[in-house]
Amino acid sequence: MAKTIKENPREEIEKLIQKGDLEALLRKAAELHGHFCSYLTYGVKTGYIAVKELGIKSAGMEEVIAVVETNNCFSDGIQIITGCTFGNNALIYKDVGKTAVTVAKRDGTALRIALDPIYEKSIEKEYFEANGLWEKIVVKREEATREEHNRMMELFAEMAFKELRKPVEKMFRITRMKINTPEYAPIFSSVICPVCGEKTYKSVMHNGKLVCMDCAGVNYYFLNGRGIQRSHTKKVEILGETENV
Repeated sequence: MAKTIKENPREEIEKLIQKGDLEALLRKAAELHGHFCSYLTYGVKTGYIAVKELGIKSAGMEEVIAVVETNNCFSDGIQIITGCTFGNNALIYKDVGKTAVTVAKRDGTALRIALDPIYEKSIEKEYFEANGLWEKIVVKREEATREEHNRMMELFAEMAFKELRKPVEKMFRITRMKINTPEYAPIFSSVICPVCGEKTYKSVMHNGKLVCMDCAGVNYYFLNGRGIQRSHTKKVEILGETENV
């Protein structure tokens, strides 16, 4: 068993995909995500549809690419099923706020799957209580009791497994396409920043020396709940000098 895991760390997930055991796959996704919810389910289902129809497996070496269009719960389901993550450079984030993903092989053969907004709207009444608690606790950040928190998570779990059993053709818009896949991730040389002493592969030239972006105080991009954001310049002390950068 240990030898098999070393040879293929995703063996368990791939066996579940082969069996079509979506419930077990959803539980796997929840180990990463932290809770059950309907959008995690949508990610699991779309990832499953894509890898089955394209006949692909991922070893985390960029042979499979997933382009997600949202940074909500959906994306964690995609990562677990497809094996595409930020860490292995196979997950690409397109900041357009849609519950959709394009999964592609290296030859450009791809499947784009998007949650149908008509279907999404049609189930609002079905999960009225859960949506009400979500609005209060998460959207409005209003004070809530422990019982309300527990009830919301209980309802989310019920929703997740119920949505798992819904017919795919009603839930998603599926488009088969050919895309231009991105180049493999480049390998950058690293340097030791002379200010903080930390190693970085993203540096800038300042006062004739390569300095890390933090110590240089230059703008950079980061991903948070709002999507891709740009940092702000600040006054920093660099190599004994204080400057606006």
